Amino acid sequence: MMPLRVLLTAALAGLAALAAGHAQAVQPAVRGFQFGVIGHSFKSGPDESVLRRAIADATQIAPAFIVATGIKSSTEPCSDKLYAQRRALLSEAAPPMIVSLAGSDWSGCVNSIGRSSAIERLNRLRELFYADGESLGERRLPLTRLSSSAKFRSYAENAHWEYGKVLFATINLPANNNHFRAEAGRNSEYEDRLVANRAWLHRLFTLAERQKMQGLVLFSDGDVGVQAEQGFSLLPSFQSKQDGFAEPRRQIRAMAEKFKGKVLLVDTQGGAGTEPSIVWRGNVGHMSLAAEWAEVRVAPGTAALFTLKGGSAETTP
Repeated sequence: MMPLRVLLTAALAGLAALAAGHAQAVQPAVRGFQFGVIGHSFKSGPDESVLRRAIADATQIAPAFIVATGIKSSTEPCSDKLYAQRRALLSEAAPPMIVSLAGSDWSGCVNSIGRSSAIERLNRLRELFYADGESLGERRLPLTRLSSSAKFRSYAENAHWEYGKVLFATINLPANNNHFRAEAGRNSEYEDRLVANRAWLHRLFTLAERQKMQGLVLFSDGDVGVQAEQGFSLLPSFQSKQDGFAEPRRQIRAMAEKFKGKVLLVDTQGGAGTEPSIVWRGNVGHMSLAAEWAEVRVAPGTAALFTLKGGSAETTP
């Protein structure tokens, strides 16, 4: 008969091995990865080849996914035909393709008698591009949309997904002062979206904190100016025109201060010909693109977390 001490030792060793195996299953090693970001390909005009080249080039880096902001220029028609044409182009991409709306896609649209059709066109884009819970592209990535909440059923363009202990999300913040309208009684779209975006940002930061995410990345058209000095307005004539980004700027600042990970804000307001870079202030990084694309590398568990391939990553105290 085997001695009791030997049996106990064997049993404890088996339990230790089982516990170690369970820990490895629950907390697998998170590998580094890269994703592509395409700026507003139509900022300078309606040349579709710019977007085609960006998609082709970004696909070469074997990205986990690609995020593209903007599907048309401000001078192109807001027609169903053009919307469908651009959706087909983006759907042909091999990697998962997430589309983030730009203001030029909808906010300046007018109907045949010259009246604004922005709200109607925005709703049409939601129907065409965000009808289900997946990305575009040949490989699909599951997404969670704000429209899954009954209270915000319309806001399907706001979506989030997780990859490698980082939470990624799009948020509809058009570059034209967040589509704030100075005319009395014309701001219903802005005001309703402000409420939806407030709830969306709260959900994102709460989820990132609860899931112990190492980072949160927000993609938008407009630059909300989170890294600007306190009290600074993005508008040259602040006295005569409201800053449409004031509320999301305050909210992101307040929540980022409490978040233990890094927050990276990506927009399409970079200057033409300017080399993309990530500028850090505390735990908040900011990257602006123009029409070009960039490769962002993610290294979970490292101090830098986000780096640009071929770009610079500046740190501002």
